[in-house]
Amino acid sequence: MSRFSEPPDPAFDAINRSLDVDRRLWPYDVRQSRAHVRMLAAREIIPAADADAILEALDAVHAELAEDRFPFEESDEDIHMAIERRVTEIAGPAGARMHTGRSRNDQVATDLILYTREAAAETVLRIEALMRALLEAAREGTGVTLPGYTHLQRAQPVFLAHHLLAYFWMLGRDRERFRFVEGQCSVLPLGSGALAGVNFDTDRRMVAEELGFEAVAPNSLDAVSNRDFVLDYISAAATCATHLSRLGAELVLWSSQEFGFVELPDAWTSGSSLMPQKKNPDAAELLRAKAPRVAGDLASLHGVIHALPLAYNKDLQEDKEYLFDAADTLALSLAAAQGMIAGATFDAERMAEAAADEMIAATDLADLLVTRGVPFREAHAAIAGLVRLAIDSGRTLSELSDEELLAQSEHLDGQARELLRREAWTASKVSEGGTSPARVAEQLEAAARLLD
Repeated sequence: MSRFSEPPDPAFDAINRSLDVDRRLWPYDVRQSRAHVRMLAAREIIPAADADAILEALDAVHAELAEDRFPFEESDEDIHMAIERRVTEIAGPAGARMHTGRSRNDQVATDLILYTREAAAETVLRIEALMRALLEAAREGTGVTLPGYTHLQRAQPVFLAHHLLAYFWMLGRDRERFRFVEGQCSVLPLGSGALAGVNFDTDRRMVAEELGFEAVAPNSLDAVSNRDFVLDYISAAATCATHLSRLGAELVLWSSQEFGFVELPDAWTSGSSLMPQKKNPDAAELLRAKAPRVAGDLASLHGVIHALPLAYNKDLQEDKEYLFDAADTLALSLAAAQGMIAGATFDAERMAEAAADEMIAATDLADLLVTRGVPFREAHAAIAGLVRLAIDSGRTLSELSDEELLAQSEHLDGQARELLRREAWTASKVSEGGTSPARVAEQLEAAARLLD
């Protein structure tokens, strides 16, 4: 007998069904069901013979799902109900005992936290693979100079290694964020029931130990409605994707004929359907485009959870779409970034040519005046006047006469001309974290230690 007097509307079935989305949770559902059933038998809540039959059925279900021969039915609302139905078909009446002391609310939360913990660990490995590719490229670019940019205007020269390591350190922070997510997935929701706990003397800590959790959730209401760990994962993914979008944007610029700083590998580029000469940086462009998609997943889930009353509400069914999309999108983006960096060919000559613009030595000239007692703002104005003079007369800074230099400041003597040598521009950046050869070498060593 049913509580309802008429069958569900087909449109309701369509909006309510989530099997197409949540079926990827099957390994976690089988795993937690095994732990749950073992606990039920150990606490003598169900007969040992029934537990054995259920566990044998779960083994069969695992094999069917792993080999893509599981007999799904139209009535299967989600992966959890599909597995329970199939277990009952295989184990007979004993299978109906599997769900004893468990609600789909705490069951789903447990599946999801198991998935998120594993996804975070896998993301850490993908990030580290990209960090290694960046570190290797940085080692090869230790002696290569290029302009550093602000506002996409040439600002000060840096070493290619220094530039690539900037992304390395961004990813290092991303790695820590996903490690934090792993830590947030250490508390077991299972055993909380629908919202108020269960009427059986279960051993939640036994289940927690088998499933690799450090503790059990202390409040059943919070446990079944908690999706903080999902928000944490997608937030970390959105930040990481944003970092990758910056890398992608620079690869697009650098691979253009106007820059010519890098040639991307053929395996990560495409041609044109019309123009045979084209080599388009599609993967790098998609790194830019994927970032707002992941940010959208984060905003969407915040919208779902915002002002949601306790405890479980069907709204939370949507969490998996955003989580899975963010995880899949970031995995693809990290693979693309790693492939492009590992196969990139940097044009040292073209970069050095761009870095030879003497105007990017202007800050060094201003700093020289500061070391001679000139207040920085006055020094800045003097060198700005010198730059204007060079631009107006169509000359470089080194082509200005001694008289013209001294006219701007009495301190612009022969040593000022020494600062116009390319080697002096990077060598002078001796502060910790700077781009001088010694400081870049320190960074490379620190980066290597971070990956040890």
